[in-house]
Amino acid sequence: MKETVEQYVRRIRGYVGGKDPLRVQAATPGHIRKLVRGLPSRKLKRRPVPGKWSITEILAHLAEVELVGGYRIRMILGAPGTPIQAFDQDVWAKVARYRELDARKSLEMFCVLRESNLALLRSLKPRQWRQYGMHEERGRETVARIVEMFAGHDLNHLKQIERLAKGE
Repeated sequence: MKETVEQYVRRIRGYVGGKDPLRVQAATPGHIRKLVRGLPSRKLKRRPVPGKWSITEILAHLAEVELVGGYRIRMILGAPGTPIQAFDQDVWAKVARYRELDARKSLEMFCVLRESNLALLRSLKPRQWRQYGMHEERGRETVARIVEMFAGHDLNHLKQIERLAKGE
């Protein structure tokens, strides 16, 4: 059974569990690099079961989500209250052919985008953290909530990558 939007938000926020979301986001690229260092291409591309993503696909997803997140935050900062469009990650994976992408290039793209987004976030004034957009599925989302969601999203996918890197 597919989880509801509310269940997804609760699950993703639960991963953060009081941790500083910016610290989580800052640490994620290094954690991923350690997990995938030295893994052969066949292991990066191996799906645990049909329909579940490989490390290659997860890395492509993280890179594209980082692009989307940076755009959303910049839109909110420039036009508070802006609509935030949802997207179907499985459709994006298919259209962008995540399975065929180079895992290391996706990781590099993720790292560069993350560094840029963190620089912006660290420069924000307290009032800017409260600015919000209107997500079409989740409603009002402040910059602070988006950052928390991205930290939880990181932790979710780090667990997946760790299991896949171990061969589970």
